[in-house]
Amino acid sequence: MATFFEGYDFYALTQILPNLRADMDLSRAGAGRLVAFINFGTMLAYLLIGRADRWGRRRVLMITITGYTVFTVLSGLAPEVYSFATFQLLARLFLIAEWATSMVYAAEEFPASRRGTVIGVIQAFSSLGSIVCAAVVPLLLMTPWGWRTAYLVGGIPLVALAVARRSLKETQRFAHVSAGVAPRSSWEILRGPYRRRVWQVGAIWFLTYVCTQNAVTFWKEFAVGERGLTDAQVGLAITIAAVGAMPLVFLSGRILDVVGRKKGALIIYGAGAIGTFGCYSLHNVWALTASLVFGIFAVSGTLPVLNAFTTELFPTHLRGDAFAWCNNLIGRLGYVLSPLAVGLAAEEVGWGRAVSATAIFPVIALVLIFAWLPETMSRDLEDTSRLSA
Repeated sequence: MATFFEGYDFYALTQILPNLRADMDLSRAGAGRLVAFINFGTMLAYLLIGRADRWGRRRVLMITITGYTVFTVLSGLAPEVYSFATFQLLARLFLIAEWATSMVYAAEEFPASRRGTVIGVIQAFSSLGSIVCAAVVPLLLMTPWGWRTAYLVGGIPLVALAVARRSLKETQRFAHVSAGVAPRSSWEILRGPYRRRVWQVGAIWFLTYVCTQNAVTFWKEFAVGERGLTDAQVGLAITIAAVGAMPLVFLSGRILDVVGRKKGALIIYGAGAIGTFGCYSLHNVWALTASLVFGIFAVSGTLPVLNAFTTELFPTHLRGDAFAWCNNLIGRLGYVLSPLAVGLAAEEVGWGRAVSATAIFPVIALVLIFAWLPETMSRDLEDTSRLSA
């Protein structure tokens, strides 16, 4: 459910962005700055994710679901762009902290032979969230409240979800390791033997996000402004592409368990880079839609790869801090800064050229995966955290 709403929230901003720009008189560069500011909340999520190694996985999940519910609803009530940006930043903070903690849960609670599959299935719910969003947002835009309805509706199911999670238990690994352990500084991971690995995994997250964060975010802007598609055509294209991408995302985790993390990365990153380039370069609406399938796949499919590596290459007592540093501080710099750079570039060369150029970054990330990271397929977490490159 955490990743379902991550997908919904991510595509909600994508779908309503042209309407929001018109309503609040934002330029293309202004839209880039808005997205960059909102995405800064994904870096601030570091403050909560790191707490999972001290407060426990369960407590952090309870806090994050409540916070995301509140600030999602407030986003729909925002009177102007500054309050909207602030509420969305805080919503992203809680949402991404919830998503990261969910991945730690998956890694710690499932056997090594199925860990990649489970992580992939959980991440695939992001695609399901995007499908629901793509299907309902064009209808919600026609309501009296317009784009605001997308956020008001998005908050309703989370209330029930907050109640349902009361029965969730702490992971056995954390309960065992944390017993009798004194609280540690979040900087400890950078002082010990895992320091180099943090920077390596973080750099791969950074390069991946430079492409995937923009692959879909600005596609409606590109499709409407540079290819002449209507809101309805864009909604249909995103729905078809999201439906087409979802089986691929579900399979991505299984691929990691069958052929290995590295060979799986080759397949997933390669398809994502080609799809991202195509969906911002082609002209025919169906060719664009077909490419968008792999563009959306890039957004969700690369995450099981890096979620697996990030949770497997660090010990239990540092796993939350490792995810916080690798993903939310180092990696999310690319997530936050790249929309700003793309928005500025789009003012000069258009959305198509600006975003298609980012397809080179997953290729670089793939090279670093093969050069820096060990294979972790079918190994217990206690073994994978001791592997060297």
